[in-house]
Formats: sequence, C-alpha cells, structure tokens
Amino acid sequence: MNYNTTTLPNGLRIIHKPSASPVVYCGYEINAGTRDELPGEEGLAHFCEHTTFKGTRRRRAWHILNCLESVGGDLNAFTNKEDTVYYVAVLRDHTSRAIDLLTDIVFHSQYPQAEIDKEVEVICDEIESYNDSPAELIYDEFENMVFSGHPLGHNILGEASQLRTYQTADAVRFTRRHYRPENAIFFIYGDVDFKKIVRLLLKATADLPGGVPVKDTKENAMPVTPYHPQELIVDKATHQAHVMLGNRAYDVFDERRIALYVLNNILGGPGMNARLNLALRERHGLVYTVESSMVSYSDTGLWCVYFGCDPHDVNRCRRLVAKELDRMMQRPLSATQLAAAKKQLKGQIAVACDNRESFALDFGKSFLHYGWEKDVTSLFGHIDALAPEDLLKVARDIFAPDRLTTLIYTGQ
Repeated sequence: MNYNTTTLPNGLRIIHKPSASPVVYCGYEINAGTRDELPGEEGLAHFCEHTTFKGTRRRRAWHILNCLESVGGDLNAFTNKEDTVYYVAVLRDHTSRAIDLLTDIVFHSQYPQAEIDKEVEVICDEIESYNDSPAELIYDEFENMVFSGHPLGHNILGEASQLRTYQTADAVRFTRRHYRPENAIFFIYGDVDFKKIVRLLLKATADLPGGVPVKDTKENAMPVTPYHPQELIVDKATHQAHVMLGNRAYDVFDERRIALYVLNNILGGPGMNARLNLALRERHGLVYTVESSMVSYSDTGLWCVYFGCDPHDVNRCRRLVAKELDRMMQRPLSATQLAAAKKQLKGQIAVACDNRESFALDFGKSFLHYGWEKDVTSLFGHIDALAPEDLLKVARDIFAPDRLTTLIYTGQ
C-alpha cells in the first residue's frame, strides 16, 4: 500500500496515504493514554483530552469550535489505554486551516481554570451516564480484574471525586510530559500533495523543541503484573444479568495473535453465524447480545466474551459458552471450516477498510506505536498461512477453563 513518510527535525513523524476523495482525514496521535498515568493521576489522560479544546495562546474555546465547523469540517478526539487522538475531517481546500488548528490545540493549550471548572462537570456527567450502562461498565471492571494493579486496568474516565481536584497545573504537567513532537505522529489520508503537508507542518511546529522519535511503547512502559484468574459476582440490581469471561492474551508482536484473531471471529465476531450467537441466541433464545473481542497492546493482550441474559439463565448460558470453547480446544477445524473462516474474516476486514475515517485512525496508530505502514495484503497473507493446528494450540492456551477470569453482574 502506498504511503509517504518522513520525520521532521523536531522528531514528529508524518504518514500520508493518498486518496482521490476531496475529504481529508488528518490528525495527531499521541503516545499517551491511561497506562501512562502515574499514581494519583487516574483519569488525567482523558481529562486533558477534554480540556485541550478550552483555549490556547491564540484562540478561545469558541474560536476552536468554530474554526472548522464554519467550513463544514468536523473536529474530534478520544482517549484509550495507550494513546490520545485529535483529528479532523475536512474538505481538501481547508487542510492548512486544519493543520494550524490541530497543532495549536495539541501543543499550545493553556487549560484555563475557569474552563476546567465547567468541563469537569461535563466529564462527571459522562461518568454517571457510563455507570448507568452496566453493559459498558462491566468491560472496564473486567479489565481491572485481568490487569489488577496495573494502569492498563484503569477506567479511562477516572473517578468524579478525583477529577474535581485537578487544576490547570495538573493538565500542564501531564501534557508537557507527553504531548511532544517526538512522542506523536501526524497522519493524513486524502488528496493533498505530500510536500505541501510537510511544509505546513514544518511551519506549524517550528517553535517546538524536539527529540528522538518514540516508536515502541513497550520500552518505557510499566511491566504488566502477574495474572491470577478470579471470579467475582456483583449485585447490580439490574433487570438483566451481565457476564464477562476471558483471559490475558498476546501482544501485538506475537504471531499467535493472528490465530486468535481468526478464532475470535469464529466464536463471537460480528457475523450472525458466529458460534456463540448461534448457540445462545439462535438455538436457545437466551440472549439478545453475545460477543467476543480481543485487543493486543504493546506488551500484553486481552481476549473476552460478553453476554447479557435473564438472571435465571446465567448458569445455562455459561455452560453453553464453555461447550463452544471446549469444541475449539478438543479438535482442529477441518480444512473446509478453516477456509470458510478465513474467507469471512478477510471479507470483513476489506469492508472495514472501506471506512476511510477508521482506516486513517488505524494506520496512524500502527505507525505511532510500531513504525508499521499498515498493509492489508500482508495481513491476508498471515491469515492464509494459518493451519488448523495453529488455531488448536492457541485455543488450548487462551480458552483453558483454569485460566479464565469471570465477572458477573447479577440482576433482580
């Protein structure tokens, strides 16, 4: 896949993928997320993401919001465990405006206390809304069990009581530590000349100090804590019971993650023909939602299953899930089954890549953390190379009952 890349003298790495579309997706991805919070900083990465929009040396909050919206553009941001992203969607003619605004808010935000005092209540409302959604809340609590004692287990939003203590100085301290050119990349996907992009970024970042680019988050990250499977039942007094089970899995450098990728899709991927959906919903009508998911971080990973059901059906659903996992561990897939699974997964990947916004964010993330230029053709090659025995070994490693952590929210 054709990418243009370069590194500016200040350490900022740039990755550009040409596109015929007049709409440009571009932004900064910063190597700073929840796992980079020090003790006492829980929720600070997400807090900084919110308050970065509240004023710079050159712009007040309203000017930031209006800068791109006045030309029909869209400015957005999000925080996750390993990075924070600020990005825009805008017509090609307004690319220079987008680069100027993004650089200003990322590297020159002032975090005025008056704005912080207002925005913290917005974040607290977000937390309360999240706490009212057990199907979402359970994911965070489950990760905190699997990564107990490690920042990867932290709730991204943090706790309201602690957020209300944060001041301008806290945001400035965190962003000065992490929001640096050498600790970030700029991605852009669109019909814009690469030399022009470089010129615009050289001008926009001319006043920033630099350093050696950071490519591998594993080098400086806090080592993951030992894993101890556990089971926890929490009374949430909800109408539904919510259940999660899973295990630590493979980091992004582990080749076995591709086999797990295929296994996960067979079991609980987005297709209605996923085995867990067939077993729990189609055959028995026990659930509305059942899904499995996986994530690979720079030095560890996570695989898990979620379902919601009537409280009196929890044990039956758990037995059905265990039965499907056991099937994957007992015997390898046939050649026909594996070929069908590969075909389905590759088709889903191809369709997902047609979403230009998601694809831009994805190739930016790969370039930020690992220096990789995302290549779907290469990924297809790795999928095609898998044999039934590869999947069997991974299933026995990840799905072993004595290695699974379980969290249950009991209902009324």
